[in-house]
Amino acid sequence: MSDSSQPSRNLVFKAGLSALQSIRRDGFAAERIGTIAGASGGAKWLVLSQLDRYVLAHLVPKLVGPVHLLGSSIGAWRFACYAQADPVAAIDRFEQAYISQSYSDKPDMHEISAKMREILAIVMPDGAAEEILSHPVFRTHVMTVRARHLAASDNRLLLGSALIAAAAMNVISRRTLGWFFERALFFDARDLPPCFDVAGFPLQKIRIRTGNIRDAITATGAIPMVLSGVPDIEGAMPGTYRDGGVIDYHLDVPLSDTGRLTLFLHFFDRLVPGWFDKNLSWRRPAPENVENTILISPSAEFVARLPRGKIPDRTDFASYASLDRIRAWQEVVTACAALVDELHEVIETDQLAARLQPL
Repeated sequence: MSDSSQPSRNLVFKAGLSALQSIRRDGFAAERIGTIAGASGGAKWLVLSQLDRYVLAHLVPKLVGPVHLLGSSIGAWRFACYAQADPVAAIDRFEQAYISQSYSDKPDMHEISAKMREILAIVMPDGAAEEILSHPVFRTHVMTVRARHLAASDNRLLLGSALIAAAAMNVISRRTLGWFFERALFFDARDLPPCFDVAGFPLQKIRIRTGNIRDAITATGAIPMVLSGVPDIEGAMPGTYRDGGVIDYHLDVPLSDTGRLTLFLHFFDRLVPGWFDKNLSWRRPAPENVENTILISPSAEFVARLPRGKIPDRTDFASYASLDRIRAWQEVVTACAALVDELHEVIETDQLAARLQPL
């Protein structure tokens, strides 16, 4: 582990106001975690896979259920691993399958969608759905969107037109996304998530079950124009379901039950409400939604030392030759062992209160 006399800066720790005050006053206890949140981000998740393993090995055994797993897009894929009987083995399978994916020179959305289904089959083999939905501690909730009007089409011209219109209207008001998409929350009915009655957009609530969990997880990763939407999911309204990050990119929804904390491993040290808000610096989550959230992310100094000085993302498929991309992504995962060292030190030596910054 790192020498505590030379504190590393591989990680950034931030917290909402209530979490900041309570941890500075009383310290951090994993038993207080009531939600683990996971954002959209595709290949960016590779900077978190080592931290996921640490959380599963060192924090999850201390959790007091029920604990909500709330994810959109790749966050939901990670949590499909968390809630299995052997979650670390599931993370191992996911990481290996994700890194090694490869395509033809010009893959269309059908080829990419088929590959994602193949990866999900590796992540969730036979019996995994039942393990997830009967987990004694975790309650898995998946945020997707149901596309409306032209946004429901996989025709590139029609869908592209809808996305351009949605992006333009979103600059004026985030609420206008409701004209193009509605939230579709697949929830574990054993314990309802804190965002169960979230306002702001049309909301459909669907009980998650063995017959629809794979489609829900596939849908929440279905990036418009990149992957095909998922039609007519069991138990949900007829229609086309897409990436939950369209509205809930970094989950600007109520995350925490009263008196509980939310743990949010993230790629960045700031949260962006929706997919169309990435370049809108003034768009921030509502403070009340994150007041009990602890956000842990790689520091800029750490990221600068990664291959090409960046976190992996889907542009790497175009900017690298396939074998070079695989090699670079493996280098990222190996480098992220340093994040685990630092997190372990901060938790085990009670440094979290001193390291926390306001979120």
